[in-house]
Amino acid sequence: MGWLFEPFHHEFMRRGLLAGALIGFTSGFLGAFVVLRRLALMADSLSHSLLPGLAMGMLLFGLAPAGLFFGALVAALFVALGAQLIARNSRLKEDTALGILYTVAFSAGVILISFVKVRVSLMHYMFGNILGLSDADLWTVWGISLVIIPLLAALQRPLLVTLFDPAVAASQGVRVTALNLLLMICLVLTMIASLQAVGVILLLGLLIAPAATVYLLGDSYSAMLWGGGFLGAFGSCAGLLISYWLNLPSGACIVLVLGAIFFAAYVFSPRYGLVRRWVKARHFHEESLARWEGDAPHDHGHDHDHRDAGEK
Repeated sequence: MGWLFEPFHHEFMRRGLLAGALIGFTSGFLGAFVVLRRLALMADSLSHSLLPGLAMGMLLFGLAPAGLFFGALVAALFVALGAQLIARNSRLKEDTALGILYTVAFSAGVILISFVKVRVSLMHYMFGNILGLSDADLWTVWGISLVIIPLLAALQRPLLVTLFDPAVAASQGVRVTALNLLLMICLVLTMIASLQAVGVILLLGLLIAPAATVYLLGDSYSAMLWGGGFLGAFGSCAGLLISYWLNLPSGACIVLVLGAIFFAAYVFSPRYGLVRRWVKARHFHEESLARWEGDAPHDHGHDHDHRDAGEK
């Protein structure tokens, strides 16, 4: 059984597990808003747009965490705000503008990284490397989590009203535009924190899989927030341990664990699962069939009486 506790003997694993728990919880918590607002395309676009910002940060500041952080933040906000600007001043919808901008930004990032003088692997930013976290990276993750979670928890009620009916929220004095901008900034910051764990390609899975899983299990808004957070933390730590034991890429294992939990909820959810729907549909069919068969003799007898009366 020594292999079971071996990962905890290494400092890089303890550091990775701590970072994974923080990143997973923050991503799962924020993912509730992404799922409810149907912002998956926006989140995917923003995750890919981080790459040119990272490349510019490396070109200007090397591998300094502050330079990478602000480069990624500026690039993601540029794509998000640029899509809204294009949508407001043209015939294009926002999703179309996002599709154009993020693919252009991602392509630019791939090219810019080839000019970076410091040695860096593109795969590191594509699929993450949570075991390579430095102290500065860990402090960045901790700081982002410490800001975003209390902030969103404090704004639960106005965010809920804004999510489902922005017009009603505005009539109640909620600053809808400012709240949407704040949510977008929180989304970008969470993605920057998650980048080191799963990379720009797999980042979306860590963000929406926990919230989508809880969404299949119930209807509680609070449960979706906190349950998604705890599920994200669990999936991140479990995936990291599995990657160590099986010598597999950590980012892919994290997303696969969360994906497996999601599909289990999709099939076996007691309220919205496939098995529940199948059993319910079969139950109604059998009940209707039994009622029809039970009424059939009575109907035949009734028809027979009518025929007898007609003959007389």
